[in-house]
Amino acid sequence: MPNHLADETSPYLLQHKDNPVDWYPWGEQALARAREEDRPILLSIGYSACHWCHVMERESFEDPETARLMNELFVCIKLDREERPDIDSIYMEACQAMTGSGGWPLNAFLTPEQVPFYAGTYFPPQSRMGMPSWREVLGAVAQAWRDKRDEIRAGGSRIAERLQGGAKLRPSNEPLQPQLLDAAVEGLRSQYDAANGGFGSAPKFPPASALEFLLRRGEVDIAAHTLRAMASGGMYDQIGGGFARYSVDPYWLVPHFEKMLYDNALLARAYLHGWQVTGDPLFRRVAEETLDWALREMRAPEGGFFSALDADSEGVEGKFYVWSVDELRAALADEPDADEAIAWFGATDRGNFEGANIPVRGPGTPERLEEWRRRVYEVRSQRVWPSLDDKRLTSWNALMISALAEAGAVLERADYLDAARRAADFVLGSLRDEQGRLLRTWKDGRARLNAYLEDHAYLLEALLTLYESSFEPCWFADARALADTTIERFGDEQNGGFFETSSDHERLVARRKDLEDHPIPSGNASAAYGLLRLAALSGDHRYEDGAVGVLRLLHELGAQQPQAFGHLLQALDFHLSQVQEVALVGDDLHPFERVVRGAFRPHLVVAGGAPDGVPLLQDRTPVDGRPAAYVCERFACQAPVTEPQELERLLS
Repeated sequence: MPNHLADETSPYLLQHKDNPVDWYPWGEQALARAREEDRPILLSIGYSACHWCHVMERESFEDPETARLMNELFVCIKLDREERPDIDSIYMEACQAMTGSGGWPLNAFLTPEQVPFYAGTYFPPQSRMGMPSWREVLGAVAQAWRDKRDEIRAGGSRIAERLQGGAKLRPSNEPLQPQLLDAAVEGLRSQYDAANGGFGSAPKFPPASALEFLLRRGEVDIAAHTLRAMASGGMYDQIGGGFARYSVDPYWLVPHFEKMLYDNALLARAYLHGWQVTGDPLFRRVAEETLDWALREMRAPEGGFFSALDADSEGVEGKFYVWSVDELRAALADEPDADEAIAWFGATDRGNFEGANIPVRGPGTPERLEEWRRRVYEVRSQRVWPSLDDKRLTSWNALMISALAEAGAVLERADYLDAARRAADFVLGSLRDEQGRLLRTWKDGRARLNAYLEDHAYLLEALLTLYESSFEPCWFADARALADTTIERFGDEQNGGFFETSSDHERLVARRKDLEDHPIPSGNASAAYGLLRLAALSGDHRYEDGAVGVLRLLHELGAQQPQAFGHLLQALDFHLSQVQEVALVGDDLHPFERVVRGAFRPHLVVAGGAPDGVPLLQDRTPVDGRPAAYVCERFACQAPVTEPQELERLLS
């Protein structure tokens, strides 16, 4: 008999609708029951591509006796962290405070007032390696609730302060100084893995935002080494393109195999910028292969992009992606260079992953590499595919829109730019309510849930990037309207920065204000960067003031934990730089566009074409009928130039 999840749209929640656990979605029905029965809440949080979430479901949530115990002792709520990042961030903070670590599945036990009093991640069905079994945890928590209620409630008041996140921060009165950026660079250098690239030890997540910051600061060695290392290992899909979520080892060899839309959007842009800085053709190839993967496997026919591909297929992690030598040889049948191809992909009889082979990148670029990849991909496509999380999220789509729009302009790929336009049209047309307010998620024709700060902020950046890539003024108008809404509904007038939830959002146990990237950019960082870019294009100081309110919360945190603040450090770098505002006017702007986009120019904004509603273009005219470029700083412009070489000189 189905539980209460059958009417949900989240693929993750629907995976659990036939569990014997009496799961509820988060909502007043479950919360009211907990209050009325004075019963603790068991909140279990995960996402559809999470391997250990599937394992715990098979081991515990599908077991009738375990389910009976859960139903008897708790009000059980299932939550998709991708739909409700507001709730996930609160209880992940609690888990880390209580245990020193976190992850998914996240299992938190709450009072009926939603205050957490115990939390953990995966628990096995039988105790092992010092880890209690799930049933033991259930029994111990229930007994504590029964016998130590006063202690639990007292502890809840102590942890409530921790749950506020960055909302506790107060703005610094010190002037924002470039020394903070220098200290952040030194902090990243101290954490740098000089042997393998990246930062720290295993598990290693792709540090896209930190690499982008380093490229902006001219620290090319660390960034380029890390980009090459990630592109050469098994975390990058050498056959089909695209990146897995993270590497379980320091070498970028063995991935956690799920593929997330957000990682690939962020990494495609990092590789594009890496190519602009270094000219390394590998970086351009990886950027294009990653975006081609997204267009091929993640683009929805109705519009927008799906969220994720699972790590598992046929119940086995990574099965879709790994090969024996014989399987590769069969896929390359009649290929005269089959042995060379097998060796180049690093495949051996022993294997590099549980007796099988995750393809890696060999030296150089063999002449027939694309043919090898094509043939192996065709065979792989006949396998049972990992499950697809086909919900569309506003924020993650916005990240992909930014990547496609910029790559389309820089690489002169019209298909990328068109895909960005179509995705933006889908988000703006399908992910709004009747009042025009932005919504979080869309699936099966239904858009639902109030959008969060990250949805607004990422979309603001995406619309600005789409405008700068196409010069179509509708995107600028949409960006400006969205910025005004973000300031009005999310801004903290007292202490600066932005709350994760809007002023009319459901009341939770905490209203957070996060500054850290994990692993996607924080909503505050994205809002700050987007508002600074909009201020440069519009000359409206309200937007700059909103961004500076975020930057003043950074204090010394950026230097102490630079990897956690990569996007906010990019915004600070932009704010402290001499930003060039470039206005292009006239009929044939392509030669000027090539100059602007022919190099990595992170401290530049550009407007072009019709002046409709774009302040930077107002009163700028062609010169003697010829297209002209105006280079300005804070709307004070140098004399216009009419030759691309002159524009190149001014920008240098």
